[in-house]
Amino acid sequence: MYIGVLTVPLGGESLPDALSYLDDIGVEGVELGVGGHPGEAHVDRQEMLDDDGAQEELRETLDEHDMQVSALATHNNPLHPDDDTAEEADTELREAIRLAAQLDVNTVTCFSGLPAGGPNDEVPNWITAPWPTEHADAHDYQWEVAVDYWSELAEFADEQGVDIAIEMHPNMLVYEPTGMLELREATNDRIGANFDPSHLYWQGIEVTDAIRFLGERDAIHHFHAKDTKVYEPKSRVKGVLDTTDYTDEPERSWLFRSIGYGHDEGHWKDVVSTLRMVGYEGALSIEHEDSLTSSTEGLEKAVDVLDRAVFETQPGDAYWAE
Repeated sequence: MYIGVLTVPLGGESLPDALSYLDDIGVEGVELGVGGHPGEAHVDRQEMLDDDGAQEELRETLDEHDMQVSALATHNNPLHPDDDTAEEADTELREAIRLAAQLDVNTVTCFSGLPAGGPNDEVPNWITAPWPTEHADAHDYQWEVAVDYWSELAEFADEQGVDIAIEMHPNMLVYEPTGMLELREATNDRIGANFDPSHLYWQGIEVTDAIRFLGERDAIHHFHAKDTKVYEPKSRVKGVLDTTDYTDEPERSWLFRSIGYGHDEGHWKDVVSTLRMVGYEGALSIEHEDSLTSSTEGLEKAVDVLDRAVFETQPGDAYWAE
C-alpha cells in the first residue's frame, strides 16, 4: 500500500512541478485526470492517445520523480438522458480505458452515472425511496439502463485489460456497497469500487465493515483517501441530505475534510489495516476537497497522518502462533 494523490488541486502547476512537490512531501503515486469533472490539466487524453512519443515523455517525467500512476480518472455521467452529454461521457471513458492500456495503467476511476426516471424524462433522477410506487418503477428502469450500458463497457474494459473503479457517490445510481456489488454481479469482475469513504461516512455506513463487504469479494480496485465530518448541531435538525452550498460551511450538516479532521488517526489506522486484511495493496489516493484549508496544507496534513498509518513492510511469519 502506498500514498497517492489525485492531482486535480495542483492543476495550476505543470506536471513536472506538481510531481516534484508531491515527491518532496512523501507521495509515491498519482491519479491523473483525463476528462470529465477531474479535467485534464496534466494529461491531454486525446493528444496522448495512440502517440508513442507523448506517452514515453510522460513515463520519463514520472520516472524522474519516482512516481507511479495508480489510475486515470474521468468522472462524468454516461447514463445521462441528454444524448450529447451521455455520448461525451462515454467517449471520455472509452478513450481513458484505451489510454490506460497503452500506458500500462490497470485502472480507470469513474462514476456509475445516473439515468432519468423514465425514457421521456430530461434530467437524471436520484431515487432514494421505493414509495410512492412510481419511484420504485423508475429505479427498476434505471437499473435496466445501467446494466445494459455497463455490461457492454465491462466487456470493452476486459478486452483492454483494464479495471473500472466506480466511486460510490450520491446522486449517482451506485452510491453504496450493495449497489456496487449488484452492478459487478450483473456485468463482470472488471467492474469494482473506487472506494471513497467520504461519501459513506455521512450516509451512516461503517467504513471498515464496507471495506470487508467489498474486499472479501475482491471488489475494491482503487481507494480514495478523503475524510468527512458530520456536524451534529445541524444534522440533528435537518438530517444529512443537505443541499446547502459547500462553501456555506457553518450551515452544512457535513463537510468533506482532510484526512484526520473528520476521523482521528486511530480510525485511519483501522482503515489501512482492514484494507490489508482483505488483500488491497494499492494506492491510498488523497482527494483534497476540504474548503476549510488550502490544497497544499490539506494534502500535507493528509500525507502526515497516512504516513504513520501505512505499513512499509509485508507481514512476517506468525511465529507466535506456531
